[in-house]
Amino acid sequence: MTMNSKALLLFSGGQDSATCLAWALDKYDYVETVGYDYGQRHDVEMQCRLNVRAAMAGAYPQWADKLGPDHVVDLKGLGDISETSLTRETEIEMGTSSLPNTFVPGRNLIFLNYAAALGYRRGITTLIGGMCEADFSGYPDCRQDTLDAVMNSISLGMDKAYRLETPLMHISKAAAWSMAEELGGQTLVDIIIEESHTCYLGERGERHDWGYGCAACPACELRAKGWAKFKSGEA
Repeated sequence: MTMNSKALLLFSGGQDSATCLAWALDKYDYVETVGYDYGQRHDVEMQCRLNVRAAMAGAYPQWADKLGPDHVVDLKGLGDISETSLTRETEIEMGTSSLPNTFVPGRNLIFLNYAAALGYRRGITTLIGGMCEADFSGYPDCRQDTLDAVMNSISLGMDKAYRLETPLMHISKAAAWSMAEELGGQTLVDIIIEESHTCYLGERGERHDWGYGCAACPACELRAKGWAKFKSGEA
């Protein structure tokens, strides 16, 4: 197995990272996953991510053979210093900087550095993330230029040529649903609906056509709108 056939996926268990997991397993010979426990309000995702992994492995034997171990990094210190509605029981609203208060400062920057450090030990220099700047909430750490700068610093600091793949970077949420269908058919779409978690409030009680959630937070709204466009053929 060559170095390029291995990848480490930043895996939250949401729609985007679930789609990226299927994409990675279709493309690479060996894929490990890493999740982050940072005191998020929607910590139900920590269980959902395991459910997504298990469901994909059970439905696609060819992918199960490629799926390596999962890792969890304790980053509760990030939650402790983040005054955001993702890490506090506060109402979700727009902040004074034109960003929603769901923005956790530095989150993706920290995630990538920890993933690179883990990859260094695991012999993996290809990272995969579900960041997107086409259909997103405006987070500056999801933008391509930000991620390029981070990866350049990581490569310099590790003295290794790391790279980041972001298969969803320039596509809409509707197109992400289409990608899932192309990769794994209706079975994969159903897995993402039933097992993945996106809702910022951690709501798993109400099941919608697009999955579980409150249907009101920014994450649910993006997912629901993408689903509607996907079903109408606008993807």
